[in-house]
Amino acid sequence: MTDQRRTGGAERRRLGTTGLEVTALTVGTANLGRRDAITEERAQDTLASALAGPLTVLDTGNNYGDGGSEERIGRALARLGGLPANYVLVTKADPLPGSADFSGDRVRASVEESLLRLGVDRLQLVHLHDPERITFAEAMAPKGPVAALVALRDEGVIQHIGVAGGPAAMMEQYVRTGVFEAAVTHNRFTLLDRSSEGVLKACAEHGVGLFNAAPYGGGLLAGRRSSPPTYAYRPATPEHLAAVDAMGQRCTAHGVELAAAALQFSMREPRISSTIVGMTTPEQLRAALRWADQLLPEELWEELEALCPPTRVWLGPDGR
Repeated sequence: MTDQRRTGGAERRRLGTTGLEVTALTVGTANLGRRDAITEERAQDTLASALAGPLTVLDTGNNYGDGGSEERIGRALARLGGLPANYVLVTKADPLPGSADFSGDRVRASVEESLLRLGVDRLQLVHLHDPERITFAEAMAPKGPVAALVALRDEGVIQHIGVAGGPAAMMEQYVRTGVFEAAVTHNRFTLLDRSSEGVLKACAEHGVGLFNAAPYGGGLLAGRRSSPPTYAYRPATPEHLAAVDAMGQRCTAHGVELAAAALQFSMREPRISSTIVGMTTPEQLRAALRWADQLLPEELWEELEALCPPTRVWLGPDGR
């Protein structure tokens, strides 16, 4: 009989040294704030499903939908009378939309906006969001955004601080400062790309809880092929497309879905605390739980690993 492994989405895990417990899957809400595409009713239906369990982590950000994501979450929490017990709510500090100001003062304002929108007295975890917008020296300056986050944590406004960004070399640099307790990498640890290996190693060495976002690379690994096809916000290469097609064939041969393999590739990595999956409908939540629970044969992982595209098409440590 073929050996199989199951890692359910609701499995509880420690988030580094924070003391927080998170589920193996995190509900990503970036697109729930898009008022032009997602109605309030649909957003609230999705949030109601997410807050009812079994997943216990919501990921949002100050600039998602120009604040719309946080506002909608705040209304959902108000109807429930607050955040459910043992739930973790994560947000991110951002410049004012349309502004390049990522100063310490702006981070304080961003956090205050998040508190008001979400309707909470304290934020459990706040990430410095996309610090590639400024230099490392600017971020770490005495009156810069990192110093502001540290001060807010010392003041009790924030419980834990993290960093969420793109370029892997930059992310590793921030993790190795020892300042952050959590981190988010995206699009760089998938069936098609391993650019974040250094980030995973640094997080493990420093006890930093790691979230891995975009396990489908923007949809390509979940069977959503746009026209023209994209991977990680940019045109997919012929190597990407050939690999996805070949991986899909191997998954079909084993009677499983490629989306399940793409999701569980992230979930089965012990250095990753939780995998963030964007959801805008209750159906997408149910699909993610189903994919997380599919039984996948162990030999499939070796077959998929052999089909990973060459490093020349990965986003790379410095890729934006």
